[in-house]
Order: sequence, then structure tokens, then C-alpha cells
Amino acid sequence: MRFFLSLILVSTLLSCSGIKVNYDYDKAVDFSNYSTYNYYSDMQSGLSQLDEKRLLRSLDSTLKARGYRLAEEPELFINILSDAYRKAPSNNVGVGIGGGGRNVGGGISVGLPLGGSSIQRSIQFDVVDAQRDALVWQATTESGFRDNASPNVREEKLKALIEKVFSKFPPKVK
Repeated sequence: MRFFLSLILVSTLLSCSGIKVNYDYDKAVDFSNYSTYNYYSDMQSGLSQLDEKRLLRSLDSTLKARGYRLAEEPELFINILSDAYRKAPSNNVGVGIGGGGRNVGGGISVGLPLGGSSIQRSIQFDVVDAQRDALVWQATTESGFRDNASPNVREEKLKALIEKVFSKFPPKVK
């Protein structure tokens, strides 16, 4: 029984995934030429108004710390798209019975899902060269999401997401 409880605890901890980020960018672009940014005026982020404010506040702070400034006529435009979806449980425990002998075998196996499905949120950040209207950098994130989280928890999660996503912006072009 103790082994079974330990197995459930370990599986639960492993199922709490962190923030996964995928990056892509145009290698031909010299990012040192950019110093200003703004957001698309018709941006439909898919986030609640409060979460969008939290995200933009954190993003502004991060970009300012990297030497970028918000401008009316920017060199870069940023667009943000998000989607929340339910992810099926991926942790299973297999229980099996087997037997055999004298060239005869048989078995039964049952997979028991651990935990319920979780809500995931993907957020995509598009950074576009304003003059050429060309995508120059993109990051797509996937992370766990709790709709009933407190405002402080939401702010901390979005802040951690922005820090991780923009840790590789601008990219180190070789």
C-alpha cells in the first residue's frame, strides 16, 4: 500500500509540468537595429482583460530592462494569441497478470489513468518588423492553467512565463 501511495505521489508531481517554450526567428535579421516596440492596436490575445493587463505589464518591464522602449511609431510590433484547452491525462499505472509454461502463455493488462485531465494554455508571441511587415521572431508556450487561481498566483505565473519566453530575445544570431 505504501508503494502504491508513493507511486501516485511521484506521478502527480511529474504531471505538474512547467512552461514549455518553442522559439523561431529569422537568422538574416540583425536584432541590434531595433530599439522600439508596440502592440497591434487590434490585438485579440484571447486572455481575459485582467490577465492581458498583467501579461503586458510584465512584458513591458522585461523589454524595458533589455533596452527597448514603447513607442507610437515602433520598429517592432508584438502580437499575442492564446488558447486554453483540456489535456487528457498522460500518466497511467499498468496492472498485469500473466502466466505460462510448456509453450503456452497468456496475460491480462489494465491501464489505470492517474489524475484527471488538466487545463493547458498556449500563448504565442509574434514579433513583426513594422517597416517590412515581416515576422522576425516567434515564441510559442504551453503551460498548466488554473482558471480559479488568485490574482497574485496569476500574476506570478504570467511573470514567470514572460521571463522564460523572453530570456532568448533578442536571439544570439551567429
